[in-house]
Amino acid sequence: MRKTIVASLALLAGLNTAVAQQAEGDTAAGKIYAYTCSGCHGIPDYNNVYPTYRVPKVAGQNYLYLVNALNAYKNGTRKHPTMQIQAGSMSDADIANVAAYFSGLGADQRGQE
Repeated sequence: MRKTIVASLALLAGLNTAVAQQAEGDTAAGKIYAYTCSGCHGIPDYNNVYPTYRVPKVAGQNYLYLVNALNAYKNGTRKHPTMQIQAGSMSDADIANVAAYFSGLGADQRGQE
């Protein structure tokens, strides 16, 4: 019983943190910056040529996932040449803004980013 309560409290704390972190980004600024992202991530079933890779849709994706992925590309722990260049030019605020914008889009807007 005690383990269940502790686990539940930890889950709630994590959810509260995720919601608080999502609010850190400026969606209006993210929408402007995301214009460039839409060139690949907004095309349904898009595959880029080099390296050959199916480009994922990011609309409606989890905020923290997007922040973590962009930071991993930026610091080189996640490998994809194009994304490393794109993320490498982004400030922490840019990353938060783009993540806030894309995470705020619903799944029905995938392919329209």
